[in-house]
Amino acid sequence: MAIRATTPKLLRHLSSAASSPSTATISPHTFSHPTPSSPSPIIDLSDPQSLFSSIPTPHLLRAVAVLNAVSVDPIVDLGTWIMRSRLMESPLTRDVILGAVRRTVYEQFVAGRDVAETGRTMERIAESGLRGMLVYGAEHADENEGCERNWRKFMDTIEAAGRFPRGSVSFVILKVSAIVPIGLLRRVSDLLRWERKDPSISLPWKGNTLPIFVDSSPLYHTLQRPDPLTPQEERDLELGHQRMLKLCKRSAELNVPLTIDAEETTVEPAINYLTYSSILMSGEGGNRTEPMLYGTIQAYLKDSMERLVLTSKAAEKMGVPIGFKLVRGAYMSFERKLAASLGFDSPVHDNIYGTHDSYNRCASYMIDKVADRSGAIILATHNVESGRLAAEKARDLGLGKDNERLEFAQLYGMSEALSYSLKNAGFLVSKYLTFGPVEEVIPYLLRRAEENRGILSSSFLDRELMRKELTRRVKAWFVH
Repeated sequence: MAIRATTPKLLRHLSSAASSPSTATISPHTFSHPTPSSPSPIIDLSDPQSLFSSIPTPHLLRAVAVLNAVSVDPIVDLGTWIMRSRLMESPLTRDVILGAVRRTVYEQFVAGRDVAETGRTMERIAESGLRGMLVYGAEHADENEGCERNWRKFMDTIEAAGRFPRGSVSFVILKVSAIVPIGLLRRVSDLLRWERKDPSISLPWKGNTLPIFVDSSPLYHTLQRPDPLTPQEERDLELGHQRMLKLCKRSAELNVPLTIDAEETTVEPAINYLTYSSILMSGEGGNRTEPMLYGTIQAYLKDSMERLVLTSKAAEKMGVPIGFKLVRGAYMSFERKLAASLGFDSPVHDNIYGTHDSYNRCASYMIDKVADRSGAIILATHNVESGRLAAEKARDLGLGKDNERLEFAQLYGMSEALSYSLKNAGFLVSKYLTFGPVEEVIPYLLRRAEENRGILSSSFLDRELMRKELTRRVKAWFVH
């Protein structure tokens, strides 16, 4: 059922890529350590006044209060329990709870109720030299009706991005589970994993794609041969793929790149299949040299570097522009529990140092690709050391804000010091601007609270620098 029209040249490249070894040859890509003669540190966190000069005092006060609160696990646990309790079923208590959420975590981490309100937030951060990634906070739709509704919202977001001042919107973010039923993504992922184990299986719906697996990729989710997709499931998959292709087409027309978020490994094979298939179909027959559709690599997965190299080399061989967003990953607890329940090792690195090393190696590899114009990368990180290493290498290669193939990114309301220091160092920096009514964004906020505990609890640097700046402003107020 998938669209298969492909040029002969593209088919030859696909055949060549498919016949290549499943494991990529990975040359060591590491950041060089600074020598005594190296330039001064590229990330300067020594001057809170300069870093936070564009942030109003009320916003700084709220940020310190909220970041302090969410850094405490019992408070996060209590808030999560309240939001999922029967208290939300009573109109009176529900209104009180939503009001409290709106004035605290919602205003801190969500950019606005709708595109118009988010636009005002974007104008504010644009004045300080940052860009915005527009994120309609929808995910995990169960049926086509919800997928179609979400698709219209994403299309409206792309249209709005095209109306904002040029360059103020860096990307529109899409979660595939919002436009393709989550159960279908699990089914497709099972079949793709089984095909990896047994290539003789027939997948009549499968179109051309880039490499999805390497030898070290986790396949334990699928322990027995899945049933084929039913005719209805094939039609639903084609509907979902068409939704994605229409979003890709419109984003390319408006010159607003689209980035596909990563999700759990239970559905990630299907997401990568649809992403890479759409990249091939969108890039076919065109003259565009800049990538307009980005996939996401989660560096906490043990196979991430290998997959990144294999996929990027396959795309380069085909002459298809491709970009990636590099993240550490947000589903660590889920992944470890699932693997343990099935009696398998976790697909996630055994410790944080393994994840840091994986992230930095992937970043170094892709910065080299940016330098030779064979790739593009969004370095989404809240880790100051990773930001420093990447920025130093980019500076050494002569990369800066005039190169839109390299972008740093952080979540709105978090890691402000890192965002502004990277901007001050001369790089393009975006904030991840999630938007939507508070009642619709609650599931998103709950998932982010659970998945980002490590980031939330390690926000000490931002809180400390903000406190210093607030103290300076209070003293200055009394002096004058």
